[in-house]
Amino acid sequence: MRTSTGPDFLSLPARSSKPRRSGLTHVLDKGLSLVALESLVETAGEYVDFVKLGWGTAYVAAGVRAKVAVCQDAGINVCLGGTLSEIVASQGKVDEYVRWMHRLGLEYVEVSNGALGMPTQTKQALIRELSGEFRVISEVGSKSPSEPVIPSDWAAEIVADLQAGASLVMAEGRESGTVGLFGPTGEVDAELVESVVSAVPADLLIFEAPRREQQAWFIRRLGADANLGNIAPDELLSLETLRRGLRADTLDLLPSPRPGSHPPPSHDPSGTPQRSAPLAATADPSASVRTSRR
Repeated sequence: MRTSTGPDFLSLPARSSKPRRSGLTHVLDKGLSLVALESLVETAGEYVDFVKLGWGTAYVAAGVRAKVAVCQDAGINVCLGGTLSEIVASQGKVDEYVRWMHRLGLEYVEVSNGALGMPTQTKQALIRELSGEFRVISEVGSKSPSEPVIPSDWAAEIVADLQAGASLVMAEGRESGTVGLFGPTGEVDAELVESVVSAVPADLLIFEAPRREQQAWFIRRLGADANLGNIAPDELLSLETLRRGLRADTLDLLPSPRPGSHPPPSHDPSGTPQRSAPLAATADPSASVRTSRR
């Protein structure tokens, strides 16, 4: 399905259109001005499904309600950062937080426990409470690089968050792309990914993947409609070209060439070019991965 307002003469991987259930793009707003947000929406709003006002930026910024309105007019959901919800819960200010979010016109709220170490049971109780008034995006995984990553624990927590009332679950990778889903140099934890996508459908998960090579890995593993988060605003169109096979890293996702034509060079998820025949099955995403840290 074509979503772009541009030309349509190329054969490209299928891409879902808004409102999407998969292929979600979640953008991290670290403090865009209203003018910058309007420019982003004008240029690429059709590819954005969520804008997260990161951390506590919404608490200290002016014009937040106007930014929410711009996004909603473009069919873009807005939520506040999970770290803010952790601070709110730790200070016993959930009622005040709910009233503020209603004043902002928000429909989504993020609930995490990776910053302050909120017990999982407490997080799930907060999900149950907030899911009565909002759609909840929970987050699984610690923001600390020293925290052990145990795939079975992540999978169990994801399932429990969904049972508690979460609509979607975010898998932690941070803005740096060096914790949770990733090793200290950004390599993907393939065992962890396989564990969580075996536990729940991939369209219920958003994978934080701020780096190009990480985005390419997930697109090659899960397809053009992988749900990806923590995307920088200036990387939004770059991500869309990865999804559509319009960048070297994902050329081998293009439909097979006509007989007698030359196949494009394929690339492994780390970006290394390789000349190969068109893929007959799902590409092997084993490059640039690591085993889980215990």
